[in-house]
Amino acid sequence: MRIVPQPVIKLIPYHDMVLNRLSVRPFVDLLASFHNVLIISTLLRIILILYSEWHDAHSVVKYTDIDYRVFSDAARFILHPGPENKAQGILGAALGVGDPYTRQTYRYTPLLALLLLPNEWIHISFGKYLFAGCDILAGILIYKLLVSTVLPSVRKPSSDNSSPSSIIRQASLLTSIHLLNPLVFSISTRGSSESVLALFVLLTLYCALERKWTLAALALGLSTHWKIYPFIYGVACIGVIGSERGMGKGWKGWLRSVVNWRTVKFGLISAASFVGLNVLMYLIWGYPFLYESYLYHLHRRDHRHNFSPYFYLIYLTYPFPGDSIPELSFWRQVIRSPLTSFLPQMILSLGGGLVFGRSKRHLTFTWFVQTFVFVIFNRVCTSQYFLWYTLFLPLLIPQLKMTARWAAIYTAVWFGAQALWLSEAYKLEFIGEHVFFGLWVRGLVYMVAHTWVLAGVMNAYLG
Repeated sequence: MRIVPQPVIKLIPYHDMVLNRLSVRPFVDLLASFHNVLIISTLLRIILILYSEWHDAHSVVKYTDIDYRVFSDAARFILHPGPENKAQGILGAALGVGDPYTRQTYRYTPLLALLLLPNEWIHISFGKYLFAGCDILAGILIYKLLVSTVLPSVRKPSSDNSSPSSIIRQASLLTSIHLLNPLVFSISTRGSSESVLALFVLLTLYCALERKWTLAALALGLSTHWKIYPFIYGVACIGVIGSERGMGKGWKGWLRSVVNWRTVKFGLISAASFVGLNVLMYLIWGYPFLYESYLYHLHRRDHRHNFSPYFYLIYLTYPFPGDSIPELSFWRQVIRSPLTSFLPQMILSLGGGLVFGRSKRHLTFTWFVQTFVFVIFNRVCTSQYFLWYTLFLPLLIPQLKMTARWAAIYTAVWFGAQALWLSEAYKLEFIGEHVFFGLWVRGLVYMVAHTWVLAGVMNAYLG
């Protein structure tokens, strides 16, 4: 029996015959121009934001994310200080500003509330336009990276696809994967701030791939201040910086590549950027900033259902009002501690950075793996977290060697695991059925399925 090899997915455009059969050629040609992609992406977001205002005014179920109202309220508290709403830092008292943490459940950097101050001055939807604009800027960075770094590095000089016009066409199509992703534009137009973080992370990656390490360190510090998880990328950056001048033999050579003046400089600058922003925020808003942004998450026990299988243990041991919780043994307290779940998460995500982060060429792949692992093993996981690693897909796809069949299978499993979980979550959230155990089991299926997908992507890159 002769085995016929499957076609290998290289770079867009590929298998023109399939595109013609599916009659999608005009659509592909439209997206082959980055100018067209930008126009379509921008108009789409403007229309959705305008629609959100109409929808919210006429429907009980709001289009706008509840977090957007939290952000807007925090901005309002900064602008309108009062007897019970004063910044508690030394500089804050001198500036006479309010405290964004007066708004309960606001547990973000004050920079987010500052960005949304025009919600009070200009229009309540200003923040949505800002977040949508960050989407567009992130798309521009993706396009620039594809044209300048990613696509030229994977193309053979003699190939027809290595011509400038071909690279531009491919970059436009790949960038549309991000800009026209329904999850991306729906989240930003609903008022989630994830797009701001995505822009900071991409800016860090752009500077790193361009070997502008001082700017990369500053951007990494800013990203980590905005949300703590990007600190994991620092390990891969240090590995790349250390390997640029070669590695010696043995463990001593490896150690010298990791610990030298250039890597120490990068670490100091990124730490100074992170610490400097935190000190400034503390001087203005005092202890509430420190507690709500950082200390709260050390003992946070989120019992609400989410993709993470950790939620069920938290739910079973959560001290609801009126419940009598028996005293737990030391080891049971260790198991239920939020810090315990960090151990496999940190070992895998930081370990991935050490193993794969040894070359600039592999940096995008390394960040993708680190982030994917971080999300899978995080104590809390919602759909927005998937954006943290799908952000890198347009940059990673050209470097994958995968058959069309397996690409379809991995995509189906990735979406299918989520659909399986959501079907059970619907029973709990909207019908009120007691399906916590079933939801936990489906959370385990989600973890196994997404881990399998990650393994497939890694094999397609490394194989």
